[in-house]
Amino acid sequence: MIIVLCQLLNDPLANDGTTLCISPLCRNGNCSMLQTSRVLYNQPDFVAVESNLERICKARGFSVLFLPKFHCELNFIEQCWGYAKRIYRQYPTSSKEVDLERNVLSALESVPLDSMRRFSTRACRFMDAYHKGLNGKQAAWASKKYRGHRVLPDSILHDLDGAHV
Repeated sequence: MIIVLCQLLNDPLANDGTTLCISPLCRNGNCSMLQTSRVLYNQPDFVAVESNLERICKARGFSVLFLPKFHCELNFIEQCWGYAKRIYRQYPTSSKEVDLERNVLSALESVPLDSMRRFSTRACRFMDAYHKGLNGKQAAWASKKYRGHRVLPDSILHDLDGAHV
């Protein structure tokens, strides 16, 4: 896609929209295709369209929740994977595919439901922290301090000032 090949010099919706494109299709290095793609992507007609994943899951009675990239603290399944990987590393090493598959399935099944619930509660605390305007460092501190709580108290900003975080 041309979006992957374009590198922004300026935000296309701010300033003049100049881009530097490394695509062989661009002759002079200035590419307006990224700006056009971004404008089209934000149009109400395109925003309201469900993806194939959403459509298929909805037809089967499931809902899809898209989480931000690179924020594993908001996705409790990442913590479940970490737990399962720790268990997997305890199994004897093998190069046989049958053994590998058995060990992976066993490790995934060994994640207790209670731990999954704790991971989910932790992710909710981080979401609540970000919703209240905390940055990453403050959210981590607050999540640790209020470990037994499902949500953070409304006095969290005052507590952060008192702790000099």
